[in-house]
Amino acid sequence: MPTDQRPSAIALMGPTASGKTALALAWAERLGGEIVSVDSALVYRGLDIGAAKPDAAERARVAHHMLDLRQPWQAYSAAEFADDARAAIAGVLARGRMPILAGGTGLYYRALLQGLSPMPPADPGVRADISAEARAHGWQALHARLAEVDPQAAARIRPGDAQRIQRALEVHRLSGRGISEWQRRPPLQARLPCRVLKLAIAPRDRSLLHARIARRLDAMLAAGFLDEVRRLRALPQLQAHPAPLELPALRAVGYRQAWEHLASGTGVADFRDRAIFATRQLARRQLTWLRGQLDLRWFDPEQDAGRLQRAVEDFLGPGVRG
Repeated sequence: MPTDQRPSAIALMGPTASGKTALALAWAERLGGEIVSVDSALVYRGLDIGAAKPDAAERARVAHHMLDLRQPWQAYSAAEFADDARAAIAGVLARGRMPILAGGTGLYYRALLQGLSPMPPADPGVRADISAEARAHGWQALHARLAEVDPQAAARIRPGDAQRIQRALEVHRLSGRGISEWQRRPPLQARLPCRVLKLAIAPRDRSLLHARIARRLDAMLAAGFLDEVRRLRALPQLQAHPAPLELPALRAVGYRQAWEHLASGTGVADFRDRAIFATRQLARRQLTWLRGQLDLRWFDPEQDAGRLQRAVEDFLGPGVRG
Protein backbone atom coordinates (compact mmCIF):
# COMPACT_ATOMS: atom_id res chain seq x y z
CA MET A 1 0.00 0.00 0.00
CA PRO A 2 1.58 3.31 -1.01
CA THR A 3 2.40 5.72 1.77
CA ASP A 4 1.20 8.63 -0.36
CA GLN A 5 -2.59 8.47 0.05
CA ARG A 6 -3.42 11.21 -2.46
CA PRO A 7 -5.59 10.16 -5.42
CA SER A 8 -3.80 9.06 -8.59
CA ALA A 9 -3.15 10.81 -11.90
CA ILE A 10 -1.28 9.77 -15.04
CA ALA A 11 0.89 12.06 -17.17
CA LEU A 12 1.43 11.00 -20.78
CA MET A 13 4.37 13.02 -22.08
CA GLY A 14 6.15 12.69 -25.40
CA PRO A 15 7.15 14.37 -28.64
CA THR A 16 4.59 15.58 -31.13
CA ALA A 17 2.90 12.84 -33.20
CA SER A 18 4.04 10.09 -30.82
CA GLY A 19 0.55 8.75 -30.11
CA LYS A 20 -0.22 10.47 -26.79
CA THR A 21 -3.76 11.47 -27.77
CA ALA A 22 -4.93 7.98 -28.62
CA LEU A 23 -3.42 6.55 -25.44
CA ALA A 24 -4.91 9.32 -23.31
CA LEU A 25 -8.38 8.63 -24.73
CA ALA A 26 -8.03 4.88 -24.21
CA TRP A 27 -6.77 5.20 -20.63
CA ALA A 28 -9.36 7.84 -19.71
CA GLU A 29 -12.17 5.58 -20.90
CA ARG A 30 -10.66 2.53 -19.21
CA LEU A 31 -9.96 4.21 -15.87
CA GLY A 32 -12.88 6.60 -15.60
CA GLY A 33 -10.72 9.63 -16.30
CA GLU A 34 -10.85 13.09 -17.81
CA ILE A 35 -8.08 14.57 -19.95
CA VAL A 36 -6.19 17.70 -18.91
CA SER A 37 -4.29 19.01 -21.94
CA VAL A 38 -0.69 20.11 -21.42
CA ASP A 39 -0.22 21.68 -24.85
CA SER A 40 0.58 25.33 -25.52
CA ALA A 41 -1.23 25.40 -28.88
CA LEU A 42 -4.50 23.87 -27.70
CA VAL A 43 -5.21 26.76 -25.34
CA TYR A 44 -5.93 28.99 -28.37
CA ARG A 45 -9.29 29.22 -30.11
CA GLY A 46 -9.16 28.72 -33.84
CA LEU A 47 -6.04 26.54 -33.70
CA ASP A 48 -7.83 23.28 -34.33
CA ILE A 49 -6.68 21.27 -37.33
CA GLY A 50 -3.02 22.28 -37.26
CA ALA A 51 -2.79 21.78 -33.50
CA ALA A 52 -4.46 18.35 -33.64
CA LYS A 53 -7.05 19.57 -31.16
CA PRO A 54 -9.50 16.84 -30.03
CA ASP A 55 -12.58 16.92 -32.23
CA ALA A 56 -16.22 16.82 -31.16
CA ALA A 57 -16.37 13.02 -31.24
CA GLU A 58 -13.29 12.68 -29.02
CA ARG A 59 -14.65 15.25 -26.58
CA ALA A 60 -17.94 13.38 -26.50
CA ARG A 61 -16.06 10.20 -25.54
CA VAL A 62 -14.03 11.83 -22.76
CA ALA A 63 -14.21 15.23 -21.05
CA HIS A 64 -11.26 17.50 -21.96
CA HIS A 65 -9.89 20.51 -20.11
CA MET A 66 -7.46 23.36 -20.89
CA LEU A 67 -8.72 23.87 -24.44
CA ASP A 68 -9.78 27.15 -26.11
CA LEU A 69 -8.87 29.41 -23.19
CA ARG A 70 -7.52 32.38 -25.17
CA GLN A 71 -7.96 34.15 -28.48
CA PRO A 72 -4.97 33.76 -30.83
CA TRP A 73 -3.93 37.39 -30.34
CA GLN A 74 -3.78 37.02 -26.55
CA ALA A 75 -0.85 35.89 -24.40
CA TYR A 76 -0.97 32.99 -21.96
CA SER A 77 1.87 32.33 -19.57
CA ALA A 78 3.13 29.08 -18.05
CA ALA A 79 2.23 30.45 -14.63
CA GLU A 80 -1.37 31.06 -15.78
CA PHE A 81 -1.45 27.56 -17.22
CA ALA A 82 -0.29 26.03 -13.92
CA ASP A 83 -3.00 27.87 -11.97
CA ASP A 84 -5.74 26.93 -14.45
CA ALA A 85 -4.57 23.32 -14.73
CA ARG A 86 -4.52 22.90 -10.96
CA ALA A 87 -8.10 24.13 -10.83
CA ALA A 88 -9.07 21.72 -13.63
CA ILE A 89 -7.38 18.81 -11.84
CA ALA A 90 -9.17 19.69 -8.60
CA GLY A 91 -12.47 19.64 -10.48
CA VAL A 92 -11.74 16.24 -12.02
CA LEU A 93 -10.91 14.81 -8.59
CA ALA A 94 -14.00 16.37 -7.02
CA ARG A 95 -16.12 14.47 -9.56
CA GLY A 96 -14.45 11.23 -8.50
CA ARG A 97 -12.61 10.93 -11.80
CA MET A 98 -8.93 10.40 -12.62
CA PRO A 99 -6.88 13.21 -14.22
CA ILE A 100 -5.03 12.09 -17.36
CA LEU A 101 -2.45 14.75 -18.24
CA ALA A 102 -1.53 14.62 -21.92
CA GLY A 103 0.68 16.84 -24.03
CA GLY A 104 4.19 17.73 -25.05
CA THR A 105 4.83 21.24 -23.73
CA GLY A 106 7.75 20.83 -21.33
CA LEU A 107 7.47 24.32 -19.82
CA TYR A 108 3.83 23.71 -18.94
CA TYR A 109 4.70 20.39 -17.30
CA ARG A 110 7.52 22.01 -15.35
CA ALA A 111 5.25 24.83 -14.16
CA LEU A 112 2.57 22.36 -13.07
CA LEU A 113 4.64 19.55 -11.58
CA GLN A 114 7.76 21.32 -10.32
CA GLY A 115 6.81 24.99 -9.98
CA LEU A 116 8.42 28.06 -11.53
CA SER A 117 11.11 30.33 -10.19
CA PRO A 118 9.68 33.63 -8.94
CA MET A 119 10.22 36.46 -11.40
CA PRO A 120 8.43 39.58 -12.66
CA PRO A 121 5.15 38.93 -14.50
CA ALA A 122 4.74 39.82 -18.15
CA ASP A 123 4.42 43.51 -18.97
CA PRO A 124 2.58 44.24 -22.27
CA GLY A 125 4.24 47.64 -22.66
CA VAL A 126 7.77 46.32 -22.26
CA ARG A 127 7.00 43.42 -24.60
CA ALA A 128 5.69 45.83 -27.23
CA ASP A 129 8.88 47.87 -26.98
CA ILE A 130 11.06 44.78 -27.40
CA SER A 131 8.97 43.60 -30.37
CA ALA A 132 9.37 46.99 -32.02
CA GLU A 133 13.14 46.81 -31.53
CA ALA A 134 13.15 43.33 -33.06
CA ARG A 135 11.28 44.55 -36.13
CA ALA A 136 13.79 47.35 -36.52
CA HIS A 137 17.01 45.44 -35.82
CA GLY A 138 16.21 41.71 -35.90
CA TRP A 139 16.17 39.09 -33.15
CA GLN A 140 19.84 38.28 -33.58
CA ALA A 141 20.68 41.86 -32.59
CA LEU A 142 18.49 41.52 -29.51
CA HIS A 143 20.18 38.22 -28.73
CA ALA A 144 23.48 40.09 -28.78
CA ARG A 145 22.06 42.62 -26.30
CA LEU A 146 20.94 39.77 -24.09
CA ALA A 147 24.49 38.41 -24.17
CA GLU A 148 25.69 41.73 -22.74
CA VAL A 149 23.28 41.77 -19.77
CA ASP A 150 22.85 38.02 -19.15
CA PRO A 151 25.55 35.90 -20.84
CA GLN A 152 24.29 32.69 -19.20
CA ALA A 153 20.81 33.13 -20.66
CA ALA A 154 22.19 34.02 -24.07
CA ALA A 155 24.32 30.87 -24.07
CA ARG A 156 21.20 28.74 -23.51
CA ILE A 157 18.83 30.56 -25.87
CA ARG A 158 19.16 30.18 -29.62
CA PRO A 159 19.55 33.48 -31.56
CA GLY A 160 16.32 32.72 -33.44
CA ASP A 161 14.21 31.88 -30.38
CA ALA A 162 12.21 35.10 -30.32
CA GLN A 163 9.89 34.13 -27.46
CA ARG A 164 12.66 33.29 -25.00
CA ILE A 165 14.83 36.26 -26.02
CA GLN A 166 11.88 38.58 -25.47
CA ARG A 167 11.10 37.13 -22.05
CA ALA A 168 14.74 37.29 -20.91
CA LEU A 169 15.09 40.92 -21.95
CA GLU A 170 11.72 41.76 -20.42
CA VAL A 171 12.74 40.31 -17.05
CA HIS A 172 16.01 42.23 -17.09
CA ARG A 173 14.34 45.51 -17.98
CA LEU A 174 11.68 45.10 -15.33
CA SER A 175 13.96 44.00 -12.50
CA GLY A 176 17.49 44.97 -13.39
CA ARG A 177 18.45 41.31 -12.89
CA GLY A 178 19.08 38.63 -15.47
CA ILE A 179 16.58 35.85 -15.92
CA SER A 180 19.39 33.40 -15.07
CA GLU A 181 19.62 34.90 -11.59
CA TRP A 182 15.87 34.56 -11.10
CA GLN A 183 15.90 30.96 -12.32
CA ARG A 184 18.48 29.98 -9.72
CA ARG A 185 16.02 30.80 -6.97
CA PRO A 186 13.95 27.95 -5.50
CA PRO A 187 10.71 27.43 -7.42
CA LEU A 188 7.37 28.42 -6.00
CA GLN A 189 5.45 25.16 -5.88
CA ALA A 190 2.12 24.19 -4.43
CA ARG A 191 1.80 20.44 -3.94
CA LEU A 192 -0.57 18.83 -6.42
CA PRO A 193 -3.63 17.19 -4.84
CA CYS A 194 -2.65 13.88 -6.50
CA ARG A 195 0.35 11.64 -7.04
CA VAL A 196 1.40 11.41 -10.69
CA LEU A 197 2.77 8.51 -12.73
CA LYS A 198 4.97 10.14 -15.38
CA LEU A 199 5.21 8.22 -18.65
CA ALA A 200 7.21 9.18 -21.75
CA ILE A 201 5.61 7.90 -24.96
CA ALA A 202 7.98 7.82 -27.94
CA PRO A 203 8.94 5.38 -30.72
CA ARG A 204 12.46 4.06 -30.20
CA ASP A 205 13.07 4.25 -33.96
CA ARG A 206 13.32 7.94 -34.87
CA SER A 207 12.41 7.20 -38.49
CA LEU A 208 9.01 5.94 -37.34
CA LEU A 209 8.37 9.24 -35.56
CA HIS A 210 9.40 11.14 -38.70
CA ALA A 211 6.98 9.06 -40.76
CA ARG A 212 4.17 9.76 -38.28
CA ILE A 213 4.91 13.48 -38.47
CA ALA A 214 4.67 13.46 -42.27
CA ARG A 215 1.45 11.40 -42.29
CA ARG A 216 -0.17 13.65 -39.72
CA LEU A 217 0.68 16.81 -41.66
CA ASP A 218 -0.75 15.30 -44.84
CA ALA A 219 -3.94 14.42 -42.96
CA MET A 220 -4.13 17.99 -41.64
CA LEU A 221 -3.75 19.39 -45.15
CA ALA A 222 -6.50 17.08 -46.41
CA ALA A 223 -8.73 18.24 -43.54
CA GLY A 224 -8.35 21.92 -44.49
CA PHE A 225 -5.39 23.18 -42.45
CA LEU A 226 -4.52 25.94 -44.94
CA ASP A 227 -8.13 27.15 -44.98
CA GLU A 228 -7.95 27.31 -41.17
CA VAL A 229 -4.89 29.55 -41.40
CA ARG A 230 -6.63 31.69 -44.03
CA ARG A 231 -9.44 32.26 -41.52
CA LEU A 232 -6.90 33.26 -38.89
CA ARG A 233 -5.24 35.69 -41.29
CA ALA A 234 -8.63 37.30 -41.94
CA LEU A 235 -9.30 38.08 -38.26
CA PRO A 236 -9.28 41.87 -37.79
CA GLN A 237 -7.27 41.60 -34.56
CA LEU A 238 -4.49 39.70 -36.35
CA GLN A 239 -4.61 41.92 -39.42
CA ALA A 240 -4.16 44.94 -37.16
CA HIS A 241 -1.27 43.42 -35.22
CA PRO A 242 2.10 44.89 -36.26
CA ALA A 243 3.89 41.53 -36.01
CA PRO A 244 1.40 38.64 -35.81
CA LEU A 245 4.07 35.95 -36.18
CA GLU A 246 5.56 37.10 -32.87
CA LEU A 247 2.35 36.11 -31.06
CA PRO A 248 2.68 32.89 -29.03
CA ALA A 249 -0.22 31.25 -30.85
CA LEU A 250 1.30 31.76 -34.29
CA ARG A 251 4.69 30.52 -33.17
CA ALA A 252 3.07 27.08 -32.97
CA VAL A 253 4.77 24.67 -35.34
CA GLY A 254 3.01 24.49 -38.68
CA TYR A 255 1.08 27.73 -38.22
CA ARG A 256 4.10 29.98 -38.75
CA GLN A 257 5.10 28.05 -41.87
CA ALA A 258 1.51 28.08 -43.22
CA TRP A 259 1.16 31.82 -42.54
CA GLU A 260 4.43 32.55 -44.36
CA HIS A 261 3.40 30.28 -47.25
CA LEU A 262 0.09 32.10 -47.71
CA ALA A 263 1.75 35.50 -47.42
CA SER A 264 4.51 34.77 -49.94
CA GLY A 265 2.69 32.53 -52.40
CA THR A 266 5.32 29.79 -52.31
CA GLY A 267 4.37 26.32 -53.49
CA VAL A 268 2.49 23.89 -51.28
CA ALA A 269 5.29 21.33 -51.61
CA ASP A 270 7.82 23.84 -50.27
CA PHE A 271 5.49 24.69 -47.37
CA ARG A 272 5.05 20.98 -46.61
CA ASP A 273 8.81 20.41 -46.51
CA ARG A 274 9.35 23.40 -44.23
CA ALA A 275 6.52 22.38 -41.89
CA ILE A 276 7.80 18.81 -41.61
CA PHE A 277 11.33 20.06 -40.91
CA ALA A 278 10.06 22.45 -38.21
CA THR A 279 7.98 19.69 -36.62
CA ARG A 280 10.97 17.36 -36.54
CA GLN A 281 12.98 20.10 -34.83
CA LEU A 282 10.20 20.51 -32.26
CA ALA A 283 10.17 16.76 -31.63
CA ARG A 284 13.93 16.77 -31.12
CA ARG A 285 13.68 19.61 -28.59
CA GLN A 286 10.87 17.80 -26.77
CA LEU A 287 12.90 14.60 -26.58
CA THR A 288 15.90 16.51 -25.26
CA TRP A 289 13.76 17.99 -22.48
CA LEU A 290 12.23 14.62 -21.65
CA ARG A 291 15.64 12.98 -21.33
CA GLY A 292 16.43 15.48 -18.59
CA GLN A 293 13.49 14.31 -16.46
CA LEU A 294 14.90 11.66 -14.16
CA ASP A 295 11.60 10.24 -12.89
CA LEU A 296 10.11 9.36 -16.28
CA ARG A 297 9.42 5.83 -17.46
CA TRP A 298 9.85 5.39 -21.23
CA PHE A 299 7.62 3.30 -23.51
CA ASP A 300 7.30 2.72 -27.23
CA PRO A 301 3.55 3.12 -27.92
CA GLU A 302 3.47 0.16 -30.35
CA GLN A 303 6.07 -2.24 -28.94
CA ASP A 304 5.55 -1.80 -25.20
CA ALA A 305 1.78 -2.06 -24.76
CA GLY A 306 2.08 -4.88 -22.22
CA ARG A 307 4.80 -3.16 -20.20
CA LEU A 308 2.80 0.06 -20.22
CA GLN A 309 -0.31 -1.75 -18.98
CA ARG A 310 1.67 -3.33 -16.13
CA ALA A 311 3.28 -0.03 -15.18
CA VAL A 312 -0.12 1.61 -14.81
CA GLU A 313 -1.54 -1.35 -12.89
CA ASP A 314 1.42 -1.39 -10.50
CA PHE A 315 1.04 2.33 -9.88
CA LEU A 316 -2.71 2.24 -9.30
CA GLY A 317 -2.69 -0.91 -7.21
CA PRO A 318 -5.36 -3.58 -6.74
CA GLY A 319 -8.71 -3.01 -8.37
CA VAL A 320 -7.45 -1.18 -11.46
CA ARG A 321 -9.66 -1.77 -14.47
CA GLY A 322 -7.58 -3.18 -17.31
